Order: sequence, then structure tokens, then C-alpha cells
Amino acid sequence: MGELVEIVDSLENKVSKLLHKLELLHHANSKLKEELNLAKEENQLKQNVVLEWEDKYNSLKMANTMLGSNTSKTEAKLKINTLIRELDVCIAKLAD
Repeated sequence: MGELVEIVDSLENKVSKLLHKLELLHHANSKLKEELNLAKEENQLKQNVVLEWEDKYNSLKMANTMLGSNTSKTEAKLKINTLIRELDVCIAKLAD
């Protein structure tokens, strides 16, 4: 009978240790999820900054093209046509 008590005590000990490890893992998992969310937010902010700089670059490139820089004037014409099409779409939506 004493042997059975030792086995039960050993099992209780092991279950207790497993529950403690499970709690620690849940805590670590929560912390990692928070870090992941922060990293995603930071990544999104950086992507927004990159998009802003790309827009600024494209605007500067277009301004240089329109000012007669060495870049292709065809690119400026294409951009102007695109802008006109976008304006036509906006006007059509406003007319509806």
C-alpha cells in the first residue's frame, strides 16, 4: 500500500510541475504575442513612411520632368494623362 501512495505522490508532483510549466508557457506566449503585435504596428508605421517617401520621390521626379530635366518627357505626358483620367473618374462619380 505504501508503494501506491508513493506513486500517487509522484504523479501529483509531476502534474503540479506540468501545471506550473503550462502557466509559465502561457505567460511567455502572451508576452510573445504582445511583442508580435508591437512589431506589426512598427512595421506598418515604417511601411507608411516608405510609401510617403515614395510619393515624395515620384512627385519630385515628376516636377523635374516637367521642368525639362534630362528625364523623358514621355513619362510626364503619361503621368498627366493618368491624372486626367483620375479626374474624369472623380467627376463622373460626383455627377452620379
